[in-house]
Amino acid sequence: MNDKRNPVTVMGLGPMGQAMVRAWLKKGHPTTVWNRTASRADDLVREGAIRADTVADALAANELVILSLTDYQAMYDILGEASHALAGRVIVNLSSDSPEKTRKAAAWLAERGAQLIAGGVMVPAPLVGQEAAYVFYSGPRRFFEVHQSTLQVIGRADYLGEDHALAQLHYQAQLDIFLTSLSAYLHAAALLRSAGVSAKSFVPYAVDNFNSISSYLAEAAKHLDEGRHPGELANVTMMGATAHHIVEASTEAGIDIGLPAAVKAQYDGAIAAGRGHESWTSLFDVIRNPTARG
Repeated sequence: MNDKRNPVTVMGLGPMGQAMVRAWLKKGHPTTVWNRTASRADDLVREGAIRADTVADALAANELVILSLTDYQAMYDILGEASHALAGRVIVNLSSDSPEKTRKAAAWLAERGAQLIAGGVMVPAPLVGQEAAYVFYSGPRRFFEVHQSTLQVIGRADYLGEDHALAQLHYQAQLDIFLTSLSAYLHAAALLRSAGVSAKSFVPYAVDNFNSISSYLAEAAKHLDEGRHPGELANVTMMGATAHHIVEASTEAGIDIGLPAAVKAQYDGAIAAGRGHESWTSLFDVIRNPTARG
């Protein structure tokens, strides 16, 4: 089972699904493909993929089945019509959804004799199979290990544990940082544009800021894990004042204040809870337990 040419089925042929198929074909893995819109498989078949005409055929072709779909509901919509063919299959669902929906999907598949390995691909389609690619996985370790060498083809396979939700949680946590950071950059650019400053001229400063933020993470993580938040250098009251000023500046500029107002609300909550003298990392407790705000 550890042969590097193990066969694989891929269901869902959007940009990500197609990129994964090509990565496996390049490494010599027999790859069966299926998509509801069958024409999406045409180019892949010309490149060596094997077309499955039905969902049942796609499932029957291989033990390892990769799903690259919009969400977990799409899994039910597709596999439900051929649930009789699920027994003995290892379903690696790389679709995005909530952790609880992932756990429910694992139970649904188990009732039909299949095993779920949940996953999250942490690079865009053009980087699949490249050195920078990595994928989070969680679920039964023994099934992951059987197919690990095949899964490694599309990116470094980071196994997180037996709880099916762990891959989804890590995936969402990374995107939490990514999406919020991009919105913060756009908000900052809009704030400057109110004074006629071009986005291009701001780039060097924004890049420096993004790069420097990473230097805070290791020390912050120590505080979060220890539950101690010494505030000698950057306490909540001081940082909260800055958050208030950003909201004021945004209001004066006539731009949306939703994002800075949300940040200010977290500082306000920490101050109300008597945490003003502590480090900004104490917001972690406010975020974890919003009902504890003063």
